[in-house]
Order: sequence, then structure tokens, then C-alpha cells
Amino acid sequence: MKAILRAELIKLRTTRTFITLTAFAVGTSLLIVTLTTILEEPTQESVLTDVFTADTSGLFILILAVIGISGEWRHHTITSSLLAAPDRIRFLAAKTIAFAAAGLVLSLVISIAIGIVGLAILSARDLPTPTIGDLAAQFARNAMAAALIGAFGVGIGALLRNQVVAIVGVLVLSFIVEPAMIGLVPEVGRLGPFVALPTAAASIPPENVGFSDVDLPPAGLAVLYMLAWIGAAFAAGAALLRTRDLE
Repeated sequence: MKAILRAELIKLRTTRTFITLTAFAVGTSLLIVTLTTILEEPTQESVLTDVFTADTSGLFILILAVIGISGEWRHHTITSSLLAAPDRIRFLAAKTIAFAAAGLVLSLVISIAIGIVGLAILSARDLPTPTIGDLAAQFARNAMAAALIGAFGVGIGALLRNQVVAIVGVLVLSFIVEPAMIGLVPEVGRLGPFVALPTAAASIPPENVGFSDVDLPPAGLAVLYMLAWIGAAFAAGAALLRTRDLE
């Protein structure tokens, strides 16, 4: 298992897609923080969640995870990958762990960047800043949410062999279907794995992401729900992977 995981981590960090999307994730997060701290005046009570939750790693690690598994089929590398790791369940498990770790690391990198920029601008404007302890705790919650989304994305990618369909499907679910369900059927939408649960797991107020009338689960419960989603996606993806022809 260690050898498979090491191979997946090497494969992940040496691809141009990972480097490109990482740069976009850092760039968009910094842009949000810069605009927020320049154009708004957060209070002591709101500064932590208004400024330092501007972490876009969740979206990008979700896309990367979907690409990471569905791309094996698109680029016809699935055969060589499974020849090196014949146990398909371990192969999928290694990918899941690798992208969970990648999500965590990406979020921490973004946290450092937005922490430096956000604190610098807030201090220069003589606006309130959070304590180091509160900041560290929020960054840890952001990273945990990104890790969960990364793991979930692998399961989604394993269900769909077509990379384009998988990516478009994830974007539609994230930006259209789940938000619509939150608005129309909030008791169901509040348990969605793309937006609602990651938001709750990171302890981000729902109004910060446009869901002011939704009662999201507590952070701890949201993590458990996300783990259930990850388990379900992994089980379904693993079942399909075990029966699929590699040709």
C-alpha cells in the first residue's frame, strides 16, 4: 500500500494540471482576500470568517481529484497503473488518500498566503485582526474540509469514465443543482456534499456563501456526513472498477 500511495503522490505533484490548478487556487484566494480587505471593513466578530475563509482549494481539489481518476481512462494509463497495482481496491484507496492529502496541503499553502496578505492589509488599514489561535483553528478547519472534498472527488471520478462528463457534472452539481436544492428543499440541500457540508465543516456562516436561511449541521456532524458520502462514493466506484474492462 505504501508503494502505491507513494506512486500516486509522485504522479499527482508532477503533472502540469496539478501545478496549473494549484496556481489558480492560490491566485483566486488571494484575489478574494485582497478585494475583501480593501473594499470592506470587517468587525472584530466577523473578520475571521469574512476574510480568512477565502480558500478556494475545495473547488480546485475536487476538479483535480475527478481528473486524477477519470484521466486514467482518458489517457489509457489505467492498464499500466493496475499492472503495477493489481489490487483495484488498494489502487482506489491510494488515490483517495493521495487527493485527501493534496487537498489538505493545498489548503494550508493557501492559508499561509491569505494569512500574510490579509493581516498585512487589515493592519495597514487599522482594522481588526483575529488572534493567532483563532486564525490557526480556522485554517485547520479549512484544510480538513479540503481534504474531505478531495477524497470525495476520487469516488465521483471513479463512477464516470468520461473525463469531460465527470468535470461538467461536478460543476453543475456544485453551482446549480445543490444550491437549487438548498433554496427549494433546504432540509435535503443542507446535507449536500459539494457546498453545504464542506461549508459547515469549515464553520463558515451560511450567509457568507449565500445561504442565509439555511440551518447547516454543526461542524462535527458535517464531517461525519461527509465521511458517509465519501464511503458511499468509494464503495460505488470500487464496485464499478472491479468489474470494468480495461480496454
